[in-house]
Amino acid sequence: MSNTKNPLLDCHCEVCRVGAPPVTDAEIEQQSPLIPEWKLIEDQGVRKLTRPYDTDNYRRSLALVNAVAELAESEGHHPVILVEYSRVTIWWWTHKINDLHLNDFIMAAKCDQSFAQLA
Repeated sequence: MSNTKNPLLDCHCEVCRVGAPPVTDAEIEQQSPLIPEWKLIEDQGVRKLTRPYDTDNYRRSLALVNAVAELAESEGHHPVILVEYSRVTIWWWTHKINDLHLNDFIMAAKCDQSFAQLA
């Protein structure tokens, strides 16, 4: 069954090896509208996606962290996660290439879906 709302949700991460090509600027322009609440940042020369999720409380923050952790394990791609009382901030980039890969956009979309399901 296809997901008409966000096609990234139908994708799965591919194994990324050292030397794999990062996403191009054109690919970033194409994928960014699918994850509109995510910011593209550059941190010490590394492009990353980041987004804070405001939750109602600590338990909901932990529920989101647990959902993202399960997702990360199932896809074999893991983020950096900062947990605060009622906020969870997530960063995605592909460590093997020290840049962004399509996998990061896929996981950002899946994080958004996980957060929506907590409501």
